Amino acid sequence: MGLAVWALIAYIATIVVWNAVLKRNIGEAMLVGFLVVCAFGGVGGAWSVAVAGFEGATSEEVVFAALAFVFMGYLLTKLGLMDQQVSLLNSVFGRMRGGAGYVSTAAAALLGGPAGSGSGIAASVGSITIPWMTRTNWRPDLAASLVAGNAGLGIAIPPSSTMFLLLGSAAVAPVLTADQLFLAAFIGGLWTVLYRFFVVFCWVRRHKIDAMDAQDIEPFKIAIKRCWTSLLVYVGIAIPVFFTLAVGVKFLTSRVGEDGADAISIVVWIPVLTVLAIFLVAFKKLPRTPRGWNTMLTEMAPKYAIIGATLFFAFAAASSLGELGLVDQLTTIMEMLDAPKIVIAALVGVLILLIAGPLTGTATIAAVGGVAFSALLAAGVPPVAAATAILIFASTEGASPPGAAPIYIASGIAGIDPSRTFVRMVVWFVIPTLAIGIAVCTGTLPLFF
Repeated sequence: MGLAVWALIAYIATIVVWNAVLKRNIGEAMLVGFLVVCAFGGVGGAWSVAVAGFEGATSEEVVFAALAFVFMGYLLTKLGLMDQQVSLLNSVFGRMRGGAGYVSTAAAALLGGPAGSGSGIAASVGSITIPWMTRTNWRPDLAASLVAGNAGLGIAIPPSSTMFLLLGSAAVAPVLTADQLFLAAFIGGLWTVLYRFFVVFCWVRRHKIDAMDAQDIEPFKIAIKRCWTSLLVYVGIAIPVFFTLAVGVKFLTSRVGEDGADAISIVVWIPVLTVLAIFLVAFKKLPRTPRGWNTMLTEMAPKYAIIGATLFFAFAAASSLGELGLVDQLTTIMEMLDAPKIVIAALVGVLILLIAGPLTGTATIAAVGGVAFSALLAAGVPPVAAATAILIFASTEGASPPGAAPIYIASGIAGIDPSRTFVRMVVWFVIPTLAIGIAVCTGTLPLFF
């Protein structure tokens, strides 16, 4: 194995030991893990590896977005808007055991294709459903885990940008078209959605999550009359999502050009526009003096200490691993694969998981999607099944600790230490998603009905 592969192994081991064994906080563990990766650059190269890491982290929009979402969630709670929204949602779903969890999963599935971003799904869906879940008998760590685990639906469900990226690779383009893949990828994505509903079903019973008491549920007519204005803040989510749809892209391109449309990031604009909407809707509740603003901002400052360091050094480590040549070395390993279909599928899945952990699903597909497709085809996997399985494997980007950004976004909204979700994410999402992808490759899970 190459130097970068060993650096990846050492990076993951360092974080696990520092956080789980030594019981240090996850932000500190990510910093130490980053330093370990830099050390693999050697005496002469460690500095350049570190610089590449810092440049990658400072240019990563998800770092800003995650911190902005923490601020957004704080404002929703502090200004009383979340209380109003929870009352309204409970009036509709409160009589159903674990109702908030089912709605969260359905919302992630519906936003999956249009959003195309695990971080975007975790942020937009999590900002609404995590506070609702925690107030309807869900533990905060369970709520954050579910939202982060659902984030990968942005990769698995078409029409995602990742699917078109895969179709555009040199290995896939001559073999498969979008029309041939779309339905199969959609069915493959539905398998992952059905599994997530099964997870909610299990958690609701395992953790004894009951329905709300009837006396605590406000009648819908009263709730909507009292709380409807609180829903206006989600215009800040609706506008960026609209511009990811075909009609929105067409409208935007006609106004600002294709380059301008491509430069607009849903992950960045959702929190920015939502915070502006919160200020407008709750204007009367905002502080009126500098001292009031200082008090409010001081209250929320501690929330940034861990999540800020964690996200920054997670992306810094990913960039440093790239500087060491991780993608090329893992690609070489994939090209050497020669085994039965199920073994090849498992190995391809594991390698994609390893890459999608520190990188995003989109970056993973861009780097090794074509090579993975070729390896599966050589093992006898049909083209449609191979492409669908690769998208499913890459959809673990939201659930693979310790580098998955959606984990930190969801944990920040829930106000918990992200490390509390790590084992649960692997057991309930990463391994089962790997199994679903393998089952698609072998034909155990059909892609046509």
